[in-house]
Amino acid sequence: MSSLPLAPNCHISHLLTTKLLKLMNDDVPFFITGKGRKGPWLITCDHARNHVPKAVNNGSLGLAKGDMQRHIAYDLGAEGLSQSLGDLLDGPVLCSNFSRLVIDPNRGEDDPTLLMKLYDSTLIPANRDADCDEHNRRISNYYYPYHKAYSKLATSERAIVAIHSFTPKLRGQLARPWEIGILFGKDRRLADAVILGLKLKGNLVVGENEPYAGHLPGDSIDQHAQSKNRLNILIEVRNDLIKNVDEQNDWARFLAPILQQALLDTRENS
Repeated sequence: MSSLPLAPNCHISHLLTTKLLKLMNDDVPFFITGKGRKGPWLITCDHARNHVPKAVNNGSLGLAKGDMQRHIAYDLGAEGLSQSLGDLLDGPVLCSNFSRLVIDPNRGEDDPTLLMKLYDSTLIPANRDADCDEHNRRISNYYYPYHKAYSKLATSERAIVAIHSFTPKLRGQLARPWEIGILFGKDRRLADAVILGLKLKGNLVVGENEPYAGHLPGDSIDQHAQSKNRLNILIEVRNDLIKNVDEQNDWARFLAPILQQALLDTRENS
């Protein structure tokens, strides 16, 4: 883990994970499905749930229930899509068990958006006045355990596919036309093969580094794949297309053979 500071003048303190998990009871920071699967994939879902642990402001960030159901709190539909892909690809699935508004596991430790105070025009009350101690608690309690589990599952034999979803439209901005986005950084080996596979299917609006551009320094793919030369891809699916289990399963069945062929082609050409 990086030892960069969370914010100016903040000193990071570390808690013992074993002691932490005993105190948290069912508020564990992550869960793994299919840990013993032997396929060549690791499926991850950084923003799986909108859960706020009891240890964080007594389980509330001060937002209305409706806001906690929005994309600002988690990636709608991404967990179900991840689980279905795990079944089809015979790979373990790692999911976070805390809202991205508690602490964002897909950010570097020194990223100013690690703990969001304002997101898509919505103020996060419990984060607004969060001090260094609160930053440190959330980093130690949720961010570190998630990435420790990630590190144990990520190996040179497994390609990483990170599943995310995006909202069709941010407030005050234009609608996003893409149905699926493929994100990549300096290593685009697997991404190029997947993009080709998607385009061969036709009638699909594919974004290349859309709706976001590439990877951020210190984000999950950067930490566990790019820095270690592991094959990787980040997939963003527009969340209005994966609203329910049937849609999530349909997308998984659509993506799985494309991913498998892309991995075969990439390894053959390496």
